[in-house]
Amino acid sequence: MDEQLKVVIGSGGSRHNQGWLHTEERELNLLQDEQWANRFKKSSIKAILTEHVWEHLTYEEGVQAARICYPYLASGGYIRCAVPDGYFPDEAYQKIVQVGGPGPLDHPAASHRIVHTYNTLRGMFTAGGFEVKLLEYCDESGQFHYNHWDESGGFIYRSKRFDHRNTEGRLGFVSLIVDAVKR
Repeated sequence: MDEQLKVVIGSGGSRHNQGWLHTEERELNLLQDEQWANRFKKSSIKAILTEHVWEHLTYEEGVQAARICYPYLASGGYIRCAVPDGYFPDEAYQKIVQVGGPGPLDHPAASHRIVHTYNTLRGMFTAGGFEVKLLEYCDESGQFHYNHWDESGGFIYRSKRFDHRNTEGRLGFVSLIVDAVKR
């Protein structure tokens, strides 16, 4: 495989990230090492992008998924991961992203298994062997932090710069976004 291979997990038909390999859970499950082994060579992937996917795993499953992805990443490769932010100080947002979701079983949030904070997400990827760079996150006091990131390295719609709900300097919807880099 090409060293510059870039993979989107759970793309949901997104038109963003052109030139990336777009996958869905049924064809590339984060918890199925044999699917990864059948599809990729070790150290063949430059970047993995997951936007609002990892919250559908328990913490332990998240560590397992990170460990499964790790050997398939090239040295210096990374997982750009965006999840709902448990420290974002908006009651309506927290109701939508809560474990079990806000309503009917067919709602995508109904399968949320965890609401991450930067502490839990960083800890999960660190346990998987990664060095974690915080890109967008809220701290314990609800203060939003932003470290510039290049969208060509993995476009995240639900982010400060790109989500339509963030207008006129007001944050209406944020994600906790990290780059988990293979050491």
